[in-house]
Amino acid sequence: MRSSLLLIILPLFAFSIMHKFYVSVTNIQYSKEDNSLQITSRIFIDDLENVLEERYGVEINLATAKESEEANFYIEKYMRSKLVISADGENKAFVFLGKKYDNDLIICYLEIEDIDLPSRKTLKVENDILTDLFEEQQNIVHFRISGKKKSFVLVKENNKGLLNL
Repeated sequence: MRSSLLLIILPLFAFSIMHKFYVSVTNIQYSKEDNSLQITSRIFIDDLENVLEERYGVEINLATAKESEEANFYIEKYMRSKLVISADGENKAFVFLGKKYDNDLIICYLEIEDIDLPSRKTLKVENDILTDLFEEQQNIVHFRISGKKKSFVLVKENNKGLLNL
């Protein structure tokens, strides 16, 4: 009797345990009108909270009524340490414009101003978002620049993507 009950219950557990994906998506688009790179990064809220707590020792409770007043400070600090964009080998600083929530995702808005992209030859992105927390983390980067579209899947061992302009 016990073994038949076990045979019935075990398969049910297999369907209730969901495989977790470790992925972020960053879109980089050039705005000719603003002469800037407009960047959005989509990250799972719980993963970002976990890495901020582990790295900085803070609980920021994103997307809740208890969200810390310092949330933007720590998100920006983390993003600056994990997302580097360079044009012709020169690192470009971004402005953290803010964030919004979409279900279980946080969308971070960044901008690199006055980049004069038409005079550039290469654009490189280095994306280490969450790779310090999850070995299997994948960071997808989509470039949309002057009619060119290119995508990269970046991982801890291969965290750089280069776009020839």
